[in-house]
Parts: sequence; structure tokens; C-alpha cells
Amino acid sequence: MKVTITQFVTLDGVSQGPGSPDEDTSDGFAHGGWLVPHMDGTFVQRASDWLDLAGGLLLGRRTYEAFARDWPRVTDPADPFAERMNTLPKYVVSNTLREGTWQPATVLKGVEAVAELKARPGRELQVHGSARLGDALLGAGLVDALRLVVAPTVLRTGRRLLNGQGAPSGLRLVRHEATKNGLLLLEYETAGPARRAGYTGTAAFV
Repeated sequence: MKVTITQFVTLDGVSQGPGSPDEDTSDGFAHGGWLVPHMDGTFVQRASDWLDLAGGLLLGRRTYEAFARDWPRVTDPADPFAERMNTLPKYVVSNTLREGTWQPATVLKGVEAVAELKARPGRELQVHGSARLGDALLGAGLVDALRLVVAPTVLRTGRRLLNGQGAPSGLRLVRHEATKNGLLLLEYETAGPARRAGYTGTAAFV
């Protein structure tokens, strides 16, 4: 199975609390809800298209518990995400959670268990939210693609998507789109180690 990360970020890389002011106030974060003013029909359609590719959700404990609290409350039959979010298999990477209440759920102990799951055939394992987990998986070389929704916002505070340990990662941009409300939809495939070079003039690029 492919492991993909779907994540909402600000221009300065903050991924905490995109959906509402009280979504995630940990560590005193008071700027939640920064994505919502920029959402539009194009964003909703692309996010739905991405979710169509999922065979399961790969979540950290914090995100799993927040989703387990919030998604079952979304009962509008016209909502493009709720039914799939509530019925897809959930794989929760946690060393403290014993079992999940938002079913179907399987608890995985550590990144090594993700590697074993990834080796099986199937559709995408999608990381949603769970910035620490996504960061750890990328650092461990287990991520195949990243889908980022970049909001035209700078917060200067909050938990960032990528700041943990691991080898530098190279990425290849495969799709990009700007919505009318200013969101950048960026899809990258991982491309081995990050490349480096020294500038020797423009002739090499012409």
C-alpha cells in the first residue's frame, strides 16, 4: 500500500487547528480555524477526490481521538466526507492507546508496524492531521506522496508540520492548482534524499 500525507498548512508551515477555533488549543494555541475562510468548491472537490483513493486512515492518537469526537456528529447525508471518514478502517499509531472507540480501528505500536502494513497490497493509507506521525513517517522513508493545501496565512505560532528527526527528503512536484480563494493545492511524490548543488551560473539551466 502507498502511504500518503494529506495536510493543511499555513505559509509558515503551521498545521495545528485548521478547522475551528477550538479544534486544537494545546500548548496555548489560539489561532484555530485559519483554513475555513479560504475554503471553496474547488478545494472540497479535490479533497474528496483524494479521499476516494483511501483504503484506510493512518492516524496518531491525538488526531484519532479528536476525529472520533467530531466526525460521528456530522450526520448531513450531503456531506462529501463524513460517510467515508466514519466507515474507512482506521489505523492508530500509539504506544498508549489500548483500543479504539471509533470503529473500525486497529492500534499499531510504532512506526515499524506501519512499515509492515505498508508492505501489504491495497489502496492508500492516508495520514490526515497527525503532523507528528506524518513527520516521523517521512523521516523514516515510509511516505510515497504528500498532498498539501497551503492557506494564504502566516500565524508565527503553532505546531508545524515538519520539524522532527530523520534524513532530509527530496520531493518531486507532480500536480499543482490555485483555487479562487487563494489556496494552493500541491501534490508531491517523494524522490529519495534531498539533492544539493552549488551555483555556477545560469548556463546550466538554459
